[in-house]
Amino acid sequence: MHKEIYRGRKARKVALVGFLLNSVLAAFKILAGIIGSSGAVLADGVHSISDFFTDIVVIVGFKITERPEDDCHNYGHGKYESLAAVAISLFLVVVGFQLLRNGLANIVSAAQGEVLPRPGGIALAAAVISIIIKEFLFRYTLNVGKKIKSSVVIANAWHHRSDTYSSFGVLLGVGGAFFLGQRWIILDPIASVMVSLLIFKVAIDTIRPALEELVETSLNEDEIDRIEKTISNHPGVIDFHQLRTRRIGTKAAIEFHLVLDAEKELTSAHEVATAIENKLKSYFTEDSIITIHLEPDISKTR
Repeated sequence: MHKEIYRGRKARKVALVGFLLNSVLAAFKILAGIIGSSGAVLADGVHSISDFFTDIVVIVGFKITERPEDDCHNYGHGKYESLAAVAISLFLVVVGFQLLRNGLANIVSAAQGEVLPRPGGIALAAAVISIIIKEFLFRYTLNVGKKIKSSVVIANAWHHRSDTYSSFGVLLGVGGAFFLGQRWIILDPIASVMVSLLIFKVAIDTIRPALEELVETSLNEDEIDRIEKTISNHPGVIDFHQLRTRRIGTKAAIEFHLVLDAEKELTSAHEVATAIENKLKSYFTEDSIITIHLEPDISKTR
């Protein structure tokens, strides 16, 4: 339980840092877009507002996941973390769709000869500053997410990286229009379309493992192979069967039937089961749920 509280505090801290920086960055980009006559920077500022929601999802989500097991949640509240990761992924899809739609519309407008306003220097500066801040948030958040093994924090990190891609696309468009002239403004919508496709990929990569956990998908092949070798290679184990696995937040839930010598005393059998349990927990996490059903080997008694 102490570990969940530690994870929750770390996750909320990194989300709070992101929330504060995103607040300042969004306000600055919106102002720069208005003053610098840049629709791309203005849209990017509105895009940054969506980060508020993902940061709130992380803060609220971890407040729930650190709750102890109760009568209604015997295995804890870990799946709320996966549910939060799904929510962030859906935000990414919405943002990607908006960028794609706006980019295609601007490409059509430019192709029809519509004259778009040339952005000012403040718009270019806003794009550069956005890239620097969002890349910092991505690396900082990803590092914390991997450290506490949190899918939702990692998902939020990739949301920051999607903003870096978005701002880089804006930089290309604004920079092209600013330095190369009016006819190169079409670089902005073209870059926006490319960025939207990258965001869709990030959303898919983020939502897939979260959904797999929510629908009770087994652990991956490498993890199952590690479990099987840990059990079968342990001294005294004759056989095992009915291995079932799933993931609950950062915890692994593993259960199986363990076949031991029928002559083995209960204390010795318990020691074998405990040793296997400890090995599995050292590979996964200490709070993983390992359920072992002991069975006697009756083949020799027949």
